[in-house]
Amino acid sequence: MGTENEYPLLCLENPLLDIQAKGDAALLEKYGLKANDAILAEEKHLGLYEDLLNNYEAKLIAGGAAQNTARGAQYILPPSSVVYIGCVGRDKYADILQTAVKQAGLRVEYRFDDEQPTGRCGVIITGHDRSMTTDLAAANHYKIEHLKEPRIWELVEKAQYYYVGGYHLTVCVPAVLALAEEAVAKNKTFILSLSAPFIPQFFKDQLDQTAPYWDYVIGNETEALSYAESHGLSTKNIQAIAEHLALLPKKNKSRPRTVIITQGTDPTVVATAGYADGSGDITLEEIKEYLVHPIASEQIVDTNGAGDAFAGGFIAGLVAGDVLDKAVDKGHWLAQLSIKELGPS
Repeated sequence: MGTENEYPLLCLENPLLDIQAKGDAALLEKYGLKANDAILAEEKHLGLYEDLLNNYEAKLIAGGAAQNTARGAQYILPPSSVVYIGCVGRDKYADILQTAVKQAGLRVEYRFDDEQPTGRCGVIITGHDRSMTTDLAAANHYKIEHLKEPRIWELVEKAQYYYVGGYHLTVCVPAVLALAEEAVAKNKTFILSLSAPFIPQFFKDQLDQTAPYWDYVIGNETEALSYAESHGLSTKNIQAIAEHLALLPKKNKSRPRTVIITQGTDPTVVATAGYADGSGDITLEEIKEYLVHPIASEQIVDTNGAGDAFAGGFIAGLVAGDVLDKAVDKGHWLAQLSIKELGPS
C-alpha cells in the first residue's frame, strides 16, 4: 500500500485497557462484585486492576469498543490501513495499551491527559460469567483541539472512511461532528455504531445530531429496540426499525444509507435507502436478512466483543471495496472468530 493510500480508515472513541483474568467467588466478594455484571468503578473497586495484574494470570487487551473494531479491521486489511484516536493518561497503563495495539499492527494517535489516568476495564471470569468493572477516567476527556492539531487533521484529510463508536457521544460531540462534516464536504463515508442501549435512551439528542450524516449505522437488536422506544416508534419489529433508520433525512444525498442490525445467532437485518436522482425524498431500496455463520456451543469461549468484531470485519470489507453481501459476510466471519477466543481479540 503506497503512502498516498495509507490509513484509509480512521476510528474515534474511548480507549480502555482490558485486564482479564480467571477468578473465583472470593475475588468477587472482595470487591463486592456480581459474577455476571457490567458496572462503572467506584472508589472501593479501584484496587482491582493492580490486584489482577499482580496476583492473577491477567491477559491485557487493547479494549474499548471502537478500538476493538479498529484492531479487527486492521487484522483483515493490509498494513497501515487503520488509525485510531482517543484519550489516555500519562501512565504505565497507557504504555501497556500502546504495546498491545502495536502488536496488533494498529496505529494509534492518543491525546494524553495530564490529570486523568488511562481508562481500564477489569474483567473477572468465573466459568461462563464475566464481571466487568470499568473506570473510564481519561477516555472521558478527549478534546476536539487534539483532532484539529495539524498532524492529526492531516490523517483525517487522508482517510476515506470514518468510524465513530456511539460511546463517544458521551465524551466529545464536536469531534464526532467535525468528522461527519468532513465526510459530507469531501464525499467520504461516515459510519456510526449505536454501541449500547443507553446511548439512544440517555444521549438521544447527541445521537440525533449525527443521524443526517450516517452513511452506515451499525447496532444490535437491543440497541435498535432502545432507539425505537426513545423515539416513540410503535413497533418492536427489527426490520421496521431498520427501515425507519434508513429513511431518516440525509445530508449527503449522493450516497445511500445502510442500516445493519445484528441479532446474535438470528439473521442480521440490513436496510438500504437513498435518493434516486440525488434529490427529492429518500426511498427504501432494499431490506435483506443474512444468516450468521453457525458455531458449535463447545467452540464458544467468550461472546464479549463479538459485535465489535462484526463491525471490524464489515468495515474492512467496505474499505477493501467489497459489495455489501461480502462485507456482511466478513463481519460474520470475524465475529465467529472472536467468539472462539478469550476477550475481543
